[in-house]
Amino acid sequence: MLKCDVIVIGGGAAGLFCAIQAGKRGRKVVVLEHSETIGKKIRISGGGRCNFTNVYTNPDNFTSSNPHFCKSALARYTPADFISLVEKHGIAYHEKTLGQMFCDGSSQQIIDLLLRECEMAGVEIRCGCQVYDVNRDPQAGSFSVRTNQGTIRSSALVIATGGLSIPTLGATDFGYRIARQFGLRIEEPRPALVPLTLTSQMLKQLAKLSGVSLEALVSCVGWDSRRAPAFRESILITHRGLSGPAILQISTYWKRGTPISINLFPDEDVYEMLRSNQGSGIELANLLSRFLPKRFAHAWCELYAASKPLKQYESAELRDIAQKLDYLQITPAGTEGFRKAEVTAGGVSTTELSSQTMEAKRVPGLYFIGEVVDVTGQLGGYNFQWAWASGYAAGQFV
Repeated sequence: MLKCDVIVIGGGAAGLFCAIQAGKRGRKVVVLEHSETIGKKIRISGGGRCNFTNVYTNPDNFTSSNPHFCKSALARYTPADFISLVEKHGIAYHEKTLGQMFCDGSSQQIIDLLLRECEMAGVEIRCGCQVYDVNRDPQAGSFSVRTNQGTIRSSALVIATGGLSIPTLGATDFGYRIARQFGLRIEEPRPALVPLTLTSQMLKQLAKLSGVSLEALVSCVGWDSRRAPAFRESILITHRGLSGPAILQISTYWKRGTPISINLFPDEDVYEMLRSNQGSGIELANLLSRFLPKRFAHAWCELYAASKPLKQYESAELRDIAQKLDYLQITPAGTEGFRKAEVTAGGVSTTELSSQTMEAKRVPGLYFIGEVVDVTGQLGGYNFQWAWASGYAAGQFV
């Protein structure tokens, strides 16, 4: 039986980063990864260039049953800290949009960075390691993990197995099963940063628009206006429903059965724009085509306001049209599920964990970090920053 100080189950961003921090403190650390290679999700992230952090990270970029939980870890390991590490390893990077930081080269550079740091910290990584069961000896204060590579015993156990998103990369419910085994509460996991599907009737109406992209301001209907998220980015109409950055963002907050609101003219006083053209002979669809993709403008008119020359509309009709353009409400049928979700919302309840250390309050020596915890970042590098920050927090104490 191998004995060590810390076992980390999960060789992704959070698990490796936690292992590095613990190893730097002189702890003997073993990382167990069930896949044949580490960092599969890192490799495909950011279109293969890894959106490794966001310089504008703050707690408002995260959703959780306890929105305050993430503050401590995020304050102690910042985007600037990880960027310094990237620079230390000579990795060229750039800011794309909205504070999103990407490698100039490929995601493999971040994986290599983590592997080199693990090597320098004396961390042992075991790939292709299947965990059969986990047990705790309360008297000895230790854990034993039985695997296909033998049994390993340690005083600290870190669960960094991620969520249910992208099962083709090996995602499982292992982390939730361990949490339940030790009596910890789980906030129901759900797909997040995921495309939304539409009803068959609406898909039929939008069939000719598949592939059309446009910029809009998207929000959830029914939220407290002081807390309501709104995202201004592009929307993509697909053969299954709606996608694109703005839709992926809002999907984390959307509740089944409720509408989303799409403002097609976030920079315009639409009524004023329509009224100022009321004396002209231009048709509504053609006027809207100056601002929106032509196919979309004509289809919108077919659905919501039959197009005719603007001079034929009464002012009240123009107000109604402006209202519909500012607050187009669509009720999605659902989401494309974990198969297409970039992350999993929900997870191990933050009420069960210390925000300082990520340790389970009722199970000394057991830690949960990264996506398996009920902390979910928005699109744009925030989930990587949570992985680094939560891994760093646990790594200082395991």
